[in-house]
Amino acid sequence: MELAGGVDVSALPALNALLNLTATALLLCGSVAIRRGRRDVHRAFMLGALCVSVLFVVSYLAYHSIHGDTTYPATAPLRGLYLFVLASHVLLSAILPFVVGVVLYRALRGTFERHKKLARVALPIWLYVSVTGVVIFLMLRAALAYQ
Repeated sequence: MELAGGVDVSALPALNALLNLTATALLLCGSVAIRRGRRDVHRAFMLGALCVSVLFVVSYLAYHSIHGDTTYPATAPLRGLYLFVLASHVLLSAILPFVVGVVLYRALRGTFERHKKLARVALPIWLYVSVTGVVIFLMLRAALAYQ
């Protein structure tokens, strides 16, 4: 599959999964850093996770604007599980930018108690969205290979 000008976009789904996996690792490292009192290290990891996630969104939108959606085959095993994971992933990913935006805003303003309170909610959501992004990619690849 190619864009005008001969750019191959077939590797973008794998790149997107790698970006999600990278975001997961950065989020976990940032979480460990703040628990150890390393604010500067925490900030670097979390901003890295944000940048990687923004790259993911750009890549995801570029790919899907060209390719469209890929459907999980009706006859493939685990379709119900796939649809559940996909639905929860989509729902949470729709609210995540707003939650992360508020968490970031609070950190930039220096209202760290309020930042911390919302970050404790945002982190598990962000981790879930990142991890399930990889799971969705793997399940879809396996189901398409099953056909």
